[in-house]
Amino acid sequence: MVKGAAIDFDEADAVARARGGDLDAYEVLVARFTAPAHRAAALLGAGADADDVVQEAFVKAYRGLGRYRGEGFKAWLLAIVANETRNLIRSRQRRAGLLKRAAEPETLEIDPAETAEASERRRFLVEQLRALDTRDREVLTCRYLLDLSEAETATTLGLPRGTVKSRTARALTRLRDRMPVREAPGA
Repeated sequence: MVKGAAIDFDEADAVARARGGDLDAYEVLVARFTAPAHRAAALLGAGADADDVVQEAFVKAYRGLGRYRGEGFKAWLLAIVANETRNLIRSRQRRAGLLKRAAEPETLEIDPAETAEASERRRFLVEQLRALDTRDREVLTCRYLLDLSEAETATTLGLPRGTVKSRTARALTRLRDRMPVREAPGA
Protein backbone atom coordinates (compact mmCIF):
# COMPACT_ATOMS: atom_id res chain seq x y z
CA MET A 1 0.00 0.00 0.00
CA VAL A 2 1.32 3.43 -0.94
CA LYS A 3 0.45 6.05 1.63
CA GLY A 4 -2.07 8.52 0.22
CA ALA A 5 -2.46 6.75 -3.12
CA ALA A 6 -6.15 6.16 -3.75
CA ILE A 7 -5.50 3.34 -6.23
CA ASP A 8 -3.41 1.28 -3.80
CA PHE A 9 -5.60 1.87 -0.75
CA ASP A 10 -6.36 -1.41 1.00
CA GLU A 11 -8.82 -0.64 3.77
CA ALA A 12 -8.72 -4.10 5.35
CA ASP A 13 -4.91 -4.04 5.47
CA ALA A 14 -4.85 -0.53 6.96
CA VAL A 15 -7.38 -1.53 9.64
CA ALA A 16 -5.48 -4.74 10.46
CA ARG A 17 -2.20 -2.83 10.77
CA ALA A 18 -3.84 -0.10 12.88
CA ARG A 19 -5.28 -2.79 15.17
CA GLY A 20 -1.72 -3.99 15.63
CA GLY A 21 -0.66 -0.54 16.80
CA ASP A 22 0.62 0.86 13.49
CA LEU A 23 -0.17 4.58 13.84
CA ASP A 24 0.89 5.26 10.24
CA ALA A 25 -1.78 2.84 9.03
CA TYR A 26 -4.39 4.60 11.17
CA GLU A 27 -3.18 7.92 9.79
CA VAL A 28 -3.95 6.61 6.30
CA LEU A 29 -7.50 5.77 7.44
CA VAL A 30 -7.86 9.23 8.98
CA ALA A 31 -6.66 10.90 5.78
CA ARG A 32 -8.98 8.76 3.67
CA PHE A 33 -12.15 9.26 5.72
CA THR A 34 -11.86 12.73 7.28
CA ALA A 35 -13.78 14.49 4.49
CA PRO A 36 -16.82 12.15 4.52
CA ALA A 37 -16.82 12.14 8.33
CA HIS A 38 -16.77 15.95 8.42
CA ARG A 39 -19.52 16.15 5.80
CA ALA A 40 -21.64 13.70 7.81
CA ALA A 41 -21.15 15.62 11.05
CA ALA A 42 -22.05 18.93 9.42
CA LEU A 43 -25.10 17.57 7.62
CA LEU A 44 -26.37 15.72 10.69
CA GLY A 45 -26.34 18.97 12.67
CA ALA A 46 -22.89 19.50 14.21
CA GLY A 47 -22.46 22.76 12.31
CA ALA A 48 -19.43 24.71 13.46
CA ASP A 49 -18.56 21.90 15.87
CA ALA A 50 -18.09 19.35 13.08
CA ASP A 51 -14.29 19.37 13.47
CA ASP A 52 -14.61 18.48 17.17
CA VAL A 53 -17.13 15.73 16.42
CA VAL A 54 -14.86 14.22 13.75
CA GLN A 55 -11.81 14.37 16.00
CA GLU A 56 -13.67 12.66 18.84
CA ALA A 57 -15.07 10.06 16.44
CA PHE A 58 -11.59 9.15 15.17
CA VAL A 59 -10.29 8.86 18.74
CA LYS A 60 -13.21 6.60 19.68
CA ALA A 61 -12.77 4.58 16.50
CA TYR A 62 -9.09 4.02 17.26
CA ARG A 63 -9.86 2.96 20.80
CA GLY A 64 -12.65 0.70 19.55
CA LEU A 65 -10.77 -1.03 16.72
CA GLY A 66 -11.01 -4.28 18.69
CA ARG A 67 -14.81 -4.13 18.34
CA TYR A 68 -14.74 -3.41 14.59
CA ARG A 69 -16.29 -6.37 12.73
CA GLY A 70 -15.19 -5.63 9.17
CA GLU A 71 -18.52 -4.26 7.89
CA GLY A 72 -16.75 -1.41 6.11
CA PHE A 73 -14.63 1.09 8.00
CA LYS A 74 -16.35 4.12 6.46
CA ALA A 75 -19.85 3.04 7.52
CA TRP A 76 -18.56 2.03 10.96
CA LEU A 77 -16.81 5.38 11.40
CA LEU A 78 -19.88 7.29 10.20
CA ALA A 79 -21.96 5.44 12.80
CA ILE A 80 -19.59 6.82 15.44
CA VAL A 81 -19.81 10.29 13.86
CA ALA A 82 -23.62 10.07 13.90
CA ASN A 83 -23.59 9.08 17.59
CA GLU A 84 -21.17 11.86 18.48
CA THR A 85 -23.33 14.34 16.58
CA ARG A 86 -26.45 13.15 18.43
CA ASN A 87 -24.59 13.58 21.72
CA LEU A 88 -23.57 17.10 20.71
CA ILE A 89 -27.14 18.02 19.75
CA ARG A 90 -28.54 16.67 23.03
CA SER A 91 -25.92 18.67 24.88
CA ARG A 92 -26.86 21.82 22.97
CA GLN A 93 -30.53 21.27 23.67
CA ARG A 94 -29.89 20.88 27.38
CA ARG A 95 -27.76 24.04 27.48
CA ALA A 96 -29.68 26.30 25.18
CA GLY A 97 -33.02 24.64 24.63
CA LEU A 98 -32.70 25.35 20.90
CA LEU A 99 -30.82 23.95 17.95
CA LYS A 100 -30.22 27.33 16.29
CA ARG A 101 -26.55 26.85 15.50
CA ALA A 102 -27.19 23.68 13.46
CA ALA A 103 -29.41 25.65 11.08
CA GLU A 104 -26.97 28.48 10.39
CA PRO A 105 -26.14 28.92 6.72
CA GLU A 106 -22.37 28.75 7.26
CA THR A 107 -22.66 24.97 7.64
CA LEU A 108 -23.41 24.79 3.93
CA GLU A 109 -20.75 24.77 1.27
CA ILE A 110 -22.28 26.92 -1.46
CA ASP A 111 -20.46 27.26 -4.75
CA PRO A 112 -20.12 30.99 -5.46
CA ALA A 113 -20.75 30.33 -9.18
CA GLU A 114 -24.27 29.07 -8.48
CA THR A 115 -27.07 31.35 -9.52
CA ALA A 116 -29.04 33.18 -6.86
CA GLU A 117 -32.13 31.12 -7.65
CA ALA A 118 -30.29 27.80 -7.35
CA SER A 119 -28.74 28.93 -4.06
CA GLU A 120 -32.14 29.90 -2.71
CA ARG A 121 -33.68 26.54 -3.71
CA ARG A 122 -30.79 24.71 -2.04
CA ARG A 123 -31.11 26.79 1.13
CA PHE A 124 -34.84 26.15 1.24
CA LEU A 125 -34.38 22.41 0.72
CA VAL A 126 -31.84 22.23 3.56
CA GLU A 127 -34.17 24.24 5.81
CA GLN A 128 -36.98 21.83 5.07
CA LEU A 129 -34.69 18.85 5.64
CA ARG A 130 -33.57 20.25 9.00
CA ALA A 131 -37.21 20.87 9.95
CA LEU A 132 -37.93 17.14 9.68
CA ASP A 133 -37.66 15.03 12.81
CA THR A 134 -34.26 13.55 13.63
CA ARG A 135 -35.01 10.06 12.29
CA ASP A 136 -36.19 11.38 8.92
CA ARG A 137 -33.32 13.86 8.65
CA GLU A 138 -30.68 11.24 9.48
CA VAL A 139 -31.88 8.66 6.97
CA LEU A 140 -32.22 11.22 4.14
CA THR A 141 -28.85 12.76 4.95
CA CYS A 142 -27.13 9.38 4.81
CA ARG A 143 -28.89 8.18 1.66
CA TYR A 144 -28.89 11.34 -0.45
CA LEU A 145 -26.46 13.90 0.92
CA LEU A 146 -23.72 11.44 1.92
CA ASP A 147 -24.64 9.08 -0.95
CA LEU A 148 -24.52 5.97 1.24
CA SER A 149 -26.13 2.72 0.15
CA GLU A 150 -29.01 1.22 2.13
CA ALA A 151 -26.55 -1.20 3.75
CA GLU A 152 -24.11 1.58 4.66
CA THR A 153 -26.96 3.70 6.00
CA ALA A 154 -28.19 0.76 8.08
CA THR A 155 -24.72 0.30 9.58
CA THR A 156 -24.24 4.04 10.12
CA LEU A 157 -27.56 4.47 11.91
CA GLY A 158 -27.59 1.07 13.61
CA LEU A 159 -30.85 0.02 11.93
CA PRO A 160 -32.03 -3.03 10.00
CA ARG A 161 -31.84 -2.55 6.23
CA GLY A 162 -35.63 -2.89 5.84
CA THR A 163 -36.14 -0.12 8.39
CA VAL A 164 -33.82 2.14 6.37
CA LYS A 165 -35.84 1.41 3.23
CA SER A 166 -39.22 2.17 4.84
CA ARG A 167 -37.96 5.22 6.74
CA THR A 168 -36.43 6.60 3.56
CA ALA A 169 -39.72 6.27 1.68
CA ARG A 170 -41.72 7.90 4.50
CA ALA A 171 -39.13 10.66 5.00
CA LEU A 172 -39.11 11.49 1.28
CA THR A 173 -42.91 11.77 1.35
CA ARG A 174 -42.74 14.11 4.35
CA LEU A 175 -40.04 16.21 2.67
CA ARG A 176 -42.04 16.40 -0.59
CA ASP A 177 -45.09 17.53 1.40
CA ARG A 178 -43.04 20.43 2.78
CA MET A 179 -41.92 21.59 -0.67
CA PRO A 180 -43.96 24.15 -2.64
CA VAL A 181 -45.80 22.95 -5.71
CA ARG A 182 -44.06 24.28 -8.82
CA GLU A 183 -46.31 25.33 -11.63
CA ALA A 184 -45.58 24.01 -15.10
CA PRO A 185 -44.30 26.62 -17.59
CA GLY A 186 -47.17 28.28 -19.40
CA ALA A 187 -49.76 27.16 -16.83
